[in-house]
This record gives sequence, C-alpha cells and structure tokens, in this order.
Amino acid sequence: MTALDFTTWATIIGTWALVVGTLVFAYWQLRQAQRLHSSTTLLDLRERFYSPRMRQARKELSEWLLREDRGEEPDDWEVGIFFELMGALTRGRVLEKRMVWSAFGTWITAYHKAIITPENLLTKWREESNDPLIFADFEWLAKQMLDFDRRLSTAPNQHRFSITDHRSVLESESHLRIPAVPAP
Repeated sequence: MTALDFTTWATIIGTWALVVGTLVFAYWQLRQAQRLHSSTTLLDLRERFYSPRMRQARKELSEWLLREDRGEEPDDWEVGIFFELMGALTRGRVLEKRMVWSAFGTWITAYHKAIITPENLLTKWREESNDPLIFADFEWLAKQMLDFDRRLSTAPNQHRFSITDHRSVLESESHLRIPAVPAP
C-alpha cells in the first residue's frame, strides 16, 4: 500500500510540475511575442518618423519652435500627435519604455522641452481649450524618457544630453532635407 501511495503522490507532483512548467513556458512565450510586437511597432513608427511627410512636419515645427518671436502657430502638429500616440502606446504597455527611449528619447525630450520653454504652450493650450488632456501622453512620455536618462546615466542627476541641448536637436531638425516623393 505504501508503494501505491508513493506512486500516486509521484504522479500528482509530476502532474503539477508539468502544469506549472507549461504555464511558465506559456507566459514566457507570450512575453516574447509582446516584445516582438513592440519592436515591430517601433520599427514601423521609426519608418513613419523618417517619411518625407513627417520630415517636412519636423522641419517646420522645429523652425517655428526655434524662433524668438514665434508668431502664429503652425497648422501642422503631426510631430506632437505622433509623440502623443507613442505616449499612449507606451503608457498602455504596447511599446516598451526602454525601446522607445533608445529609438526616440532624444527627439521626445527635445521637442517637449521646446514646447514648454520659454512659454509652456501645453499649459496655455489646456487653459484656452479647457481641456487638461491636450498632449498629456506626450508630456507623460517625455517625463519617462528623462527618468530613463537619469537612471541610466553614470553621474547622478544627469541626462543623456544636457537639457539645454534641446536647441541643438531642433536646429538639426530645422535643416532636414526632404527627399522627393516618387510619383505613383
């Protein structure tokens, strides 16, 4: 009878080990699929970011943000909308923060800094429209990118690039060449 009890217990323990192992393996596979989906989505976003249309939008917005007397706001806010979408996808865990930081962190923080300096346009637009959510995910994403800079930097309280260097990023953006789009 003890041999039967030992066999029964061995079967039960073996079955549970198999179930737990299967669940762990399934979780691992799901996690790998999520990471692959995140990287694929990020590559698609990167392609869109370098498209002629987006390069033109980046050039125009950076030129406007660099002006001392900005004047009338540009009509095309595709860059901000792009980062807002990226923020929503990152906040919703579709995109991994570290991958976003690696691929877009410099641009995100530079554009965000320029939008809130010297005048915080986000606050202005939110007050004017009575909508506290205007570019909220973009703002959240910029803060996440700065946090990554601080955590991954070798010196305490440092960033990947100086926060005042956002102008050099925008100056580079303002000189983007726009490739001709071939006719269909």
